[in-house]
Amino acid sequence: MTKTTFEHPKAAPGKPAHGAGGHPGACPHGHGAAQDGTPPLRLIAWEITRSCNLACKHCRAEAHTEPYPGELTNAEAKALIDTFPETGNPIVIFTGGEPLMRKDWPDLVRYAKSKGLRCVMAPNGTLITPEVAKTMKEVGIERVSISIDGPCKDTHDEFRGVPGAFEASMRGIQYLKDEGIEFQINTTVTRGNLGMFKDIFKLCEEIGAVAWHIFLLVPTGRGAELGAEIISAQEYEDVLNWFYDFRKTTSMQLKATCAPHYHRILRQRAKEDGIPVTFENFGLDAVSRGCLGGVGFCFISHTGIVQPCGYLELDCGDVKKTPFPEIWKNSKHFNEFRNQDCFEGKCGVCEYHKVCAGCRARAYTMNGSHLAEEPLCSYTPRKAKKDA
Repeated sequence: MTKTTFEHPKAAPGKPAHGAGGHPGACPHGHGAAQDGTPPLRLIAWEITRSCNLACKHCRAEAHTEPYPGELTNAEAKALIDTFPETGNPIVIFTGGEPLMRKDWPDLVRYAKSKGLRCVMAPNGTLITPEVAKTMKEVGIERVSISIDGPCKDTHDEFRGVPGAFEASMRGIQYLKDEGIEFQINTTVTRGNLGMFKDIFKLCEEIGAVAWHIFLLVPTGRGAELGAEIISAQEYEDVLNWFYDFRKTTSMQLKATCAPHYHRILRQRAKEDGIPVTFENFGLDAVSRGCLGGVGFCFISHTGIVQPCGYLELDCGDVKKTPFPEIWKNSKHFNEFRNQDCFEGKCGVCEYHKVCAGCRARAYTMNGSHLAEEPLCSYTPRKAKKDA
């Protein structure tokens, strides 16, 4: 599976603007909650196919190259696209699996663009040819994310499970650059590549990425088998504090994803530094929330099952049976995520809940409940301290 976060470009890459793509917590389009209180949907990660040509160690889908049964037909996919504007003004992330393995992807992107939707894509880069890049440009893909998990072919290919993946992705990136399509690099954080982060960032600079997003591993699918590669709560805290300091050294847009308590750390550190948490100082991190599942973001599977995110296989509705806007509005699970009183443990009393909320997928896979407290958070809320 390719990882899927994007940011809103404005005057500079990664800054908010009308119709961009990312994990914004405050709607950049000026659309507030609906009159009934339903929050506007800002991002849809749509798994248009689960098929993939790689065998990544962390893949939540455990994807393979063969076609999967039950994928939405072209007509079903277009009918789904028709409903997207009813939920807000969402950015549509065409993802997988490997989205380029679905033959009609250009038709779907072109159709979504005709509805006024911003379209971005999350391929792994290995299948991007000059012709594919040209087609992306023609149909209106505005940004592409490519996952790079090591600074060289040996480290990246070992993680991706296919020799030659690094060089193929680098070729794909060059083809994107040739067409003038902006791209960002996504990196999954494991104990094995923590020491390589500066080298990975240097690579991002050298190849001209507009953004670098780090993803804290969610142990699901093949990722559950990584075991010792999953960092501890303290290492999690350390890497996010490092990330806060590192972002001061570059003008490149940086984002920590599947790392909701970075939003707590940012506010703690900014207070220590005497810096107001404003968009001018911290970009979208100042106006966004950590876990957006069910609040501003959702995932739609290749068969039309709606989930809070790709890592949390919680069935919130089937678009083949229920109109997608109704699922977004009425899903029991989505409405739980919109109410802190539903959360368990320290997430239920934490003063940083509105900007963090903990990773619901890690809570589910590691603590057995999608409403349990974040298992890799070392922070003790003030109320929990008083009650102790």
